[in-house]
Amino acid sequence: MSDPRLTPDPALMTQNRAAQVAVPVTNLCRRPDGPRDRQLLFGEQVSVLYEASGWAYVEAAKDGYCGHVLESTLGTPRNATHRVCVPASHAYRNADLKSPDLLSLSFGSLVTVTGETKNFAETPQGHIPKGHLAPLDQHHDEPASVAALFLGTPYLWGGNSRWGIDCSGLVQAALLACGIPCPGDSDQQESTVGASVSGDYQRNDLLFWKGHVALVVDGETMIHANAHAMAVSYENIADAIARIKAGGDGPVTAHRRPGV
Repeated sequence: MSDPRLTPDPALMTQNRAAQVAVPVTNLCRRPDGPRDRQLLFGEQVSVLYEASGWAYVEAAKDGYCGHVLESTLGTPRNATHRVCVPASHAYRNADLKSPDLLSLSFGSLVTVTGETKNFAETPQGHIPKGHLAPLDQHHDEPASVAALFLGTPYLWGGNSRWGIDCSGLVQAALLACGIPCPGDSDQQESTVGASVSGDYQRNDLLFWKGHVALVVDGETMIHANAHAMAVSYENIADAIARIKAGGDGPVTAHRRPGV
């Protein structure tokens, strides 16, 4: 049986129009006005497959995830040149930090740079500090360092942004920033990312439980977006394994090593 998250519904494939997210973050819902499955960030590209009653059924370019977003959150696609490489940033009206801010941007948001003024990059949305952007072909060195940028970010089921993120959203953000393909949900990550390993934990390894995933920081520590702290936090691996098992969510189900 096909996975509806990754297989477009044939009944909802009446068009194939390119678009991009035009707001800081939009919910990707299971059905119109339904529960959030994931989120998409500013500038991320989608294929619009169906539209009705103010909702668009889309397929996300970054991972093939399918779902419904509000039509009002989509705009005309542009060829992105840069991505936000810091936890969050703003686009300002002018190349001046005291200028009114026009748009909030989370880590991973995609923008089109058209020029430079002083220490700011010019984009159609406004002026963004140049130090907050990286070219699309410039990747971070390792996932654990990317995940650390999200420390303290509130836990949000299905979240993918600096304003709220869940365990699989954190892992996906960290791996994609390093040029490593990664699906959106933890069960998909467990079956596709890297190779299964055993033995000692190494930095950037992934540990999986039923419905949960964490990134290894060192032999004793992991980082994860978790409901226990309701935030992205560090936790001792042995303590987390014991706590999660005692809470009824079982043992570690997989230990995988991305190709880094």
